[in-house]
Amino acid sequence: MAKARARTTTRKVKDRWKAKNWYTILAPSLFNNVPVAETLSETPDSLIGRITEVSLQDITNDFRKSHIKLRFTIDKIEQNTAHTQLKGSLLTSDYLRRMIRRRKSRVDGVFTVETRDGALLRVKPFAIAEKRIQSSQKKLIRNVMKDVITKEGKAKTLNSFIKDCLDGKIGSEIYKHCKIYYPVKRIEVNKTEIIRLPTVIIEDEKPVEKPEEQPQEPSKEESEVPSEEEITEEKPETETPPKEKEEPVEEELTAEDLEKVEKPKKTKAKTATKKKTTTKKTAKKKKEEAPES
Repeated sequence: MAKARARTTTRKVKDRWKAKNWYTILAPSLFNNVPVAETLSETPDSLIGRITEVSLQDITNDFRKSHIKLRFTIDKIEQNTAHTQLKGSLLTSDYLRRMIRRRKSRVDGVFTVETRDGALLRVKPFAIAEKRIQSSQKKLIRNVMKDVITKEGKAKTLNSFIKDCLDGKIGSEIYKHCKIYYPVKRIEVNKTEIIRLPTVIIEDEKPVEKPEEQPQEPSKEESEVPSEEEITEEKPETETPPKEKEEPVEEELTAEDLEKVEKPKKTKAKTATKKKTTTKKTAKKKKEEAPES
């Protein structure tokens, strides 16, 4: 018994947690290699293939994107940092439940798309109509979804296509083409899964930034304003006083003009005398016509 106890004391108890190390997980280059999370591992090889789920809000600091989840897989480790690749995206279940109600139709689609750089991914969009629609209308909406997604996928790289899916540009493009058949309420991409990584490296076209127009320096001739001292020197010593405004000379009126001016005065006087005579005549007639008392 004493020998058995001695053996147990000699054995060293190893703590597995102390042997592990912390590793910081970085997002892929599409999201500017932002640190996403931290994880523990005994060896760096055991981290390869591990999947982490992160909300898009944590990466972009935009609360409007909190309903989108991103899935990253660790593929490379350098010292204490783990580099990842995008595996896919997904909408949260509570966000889908808010949009889907009774007496509404939901149209789902599953399509495989090959991008311009050789990547293969599976896209699952969905559309919601305000009323119950026929199966023929659902089929038309699905065909429109397929045409738009395949067209956009062939014209774009993997990174640009996923960025458009997350920003809602693919859904809005499908919505424009679906208006012809039925006024759909909302169209979004529910899920994306990357099946094959790109085989050809194609750099995304960056938007051309216009050079800022620098303010042109004024020419020396224009900028140099003469000082007050120079102005005084330029002025002559004897300054001529400003000419007074000449008052307009009144023209002498001729005899004909005087007659024209005096004529209306005479007419006014005649009209006044006529009024007096008429009032007197009317007063006399009234007295004569009145009966004698």
